[in-house]
Amino acid sequence: MQPDQCTYGSDKNGLVWGYLFEPGVPAIQIISDTAAEWIAAKVKKPENAFLWLHFSLSNVSSEPWIRRHLALPDAFYESFHEGVGSTRLEQEDDSLVATIHDVLFDFSFDVSAVSTVSLCILPYILVSARRKPLRSVDHLRASVKSGQLFRSSAELLAHLLTDQANVLVGIIRQSTIRIDAIEDKLLDNRISVSRSELGSLRRVLVRLQRLLAPEPAAFFRLLNKPPRWISGEDLQVLREAAEEFSSAVVDSGALTERIKLLQEEIAASISEQTSRTLYILTVVTVMAIPINLAAGLFGMNVAGIPLSTYKHGFIVIVGILAVLTALIAYLAFGKHQE
Repeated sequence: MQPDQCTYGSDKNGLVWGYLFEPGVPAIQIISDTAAEWIAAKVKKPENAFLWLHFSLSNVSSEPWIRRHLALPDAFYESFHEGVGSTRLEQEDDSLVATIHDVLFDFSFDVSAVSTVSLCILPYILVSARRKPLRSVDHLRASVKSGQLFRSSAELLAHLLTDQANVLVGIIRQSTIRIDAIEDKLLDNRISVSRSELGSLRRVLVRLQRLLAPEPAAFFRLLNKPPRWISGEDLQVLREAAEEFSSAVVDSGALTERIKLLQEEIAASISEQTSRTLYILTVVTVMAIPINLAAGLFGMNVAGIPLSTYKHGFIVIVGILAVLTALIAYLAFGKHQE
């Protein structure tokens, strides 16, 4: 395998992409060497300019490059080696360190299709690092590539939060369509094909809700005591993005409750069908009692069997058994219908 095939979509230093933002103009894509020069102030920095550097942690060169060129808090580097845990957003000196969750770029309705992205935000740079391609981060990159302007790293963070909310809304919309189809099947009494799918959807939504629900609360706590370099306008944008994300989380919770109700309805329908089947089997067994009793009595090889010498004895016995069976059937099914 060639060295360029081992970089996991990044360059030799682990940089997946880098953008330089300057006031009033679209972002310019840069390479890791240019970013290192810009950070070291070997090139002149325009006022209010900042970088966005996105790294792949699957490339072992990422962390050494970041440590060599950037003085970032230890909490940021510690987040590289953590699994999918709780959301974290905290202030370290003059920087923000965040660990937020996102769904994979090729997200399927699977409980394992969730990963994390580590963020460190400073006035002049936003550094993000992940192990697998994530959908919200890619949406943010698409906005940058389309020429959308960002005035600060805080606004870039707010846009990422909005993209997360949009991704979650898209998942909820897809789930709603599938749940509507399942509900239609339930109304048509077609239950067997829906139970496993409902369980899978509920597991995915519960996992997403558990991982994503703390995120808006973390942002709201930040807004109560933000870093000094975040402007009032950026605070307002962050607040709106957090509110939008919080609304999406609430919608996912409501959808989870709807799935729970459908599961309970399906369980009740299955229980009712099982009870009805057992009732029918019981009634059929009871209806067979006269026939079995007659067969047992008349099958005994003893003298004195009634009607044994009467030429119409068989018809008489069959008639009596038919009347008794019909009476039992009426008492069972007729009373049950009433």
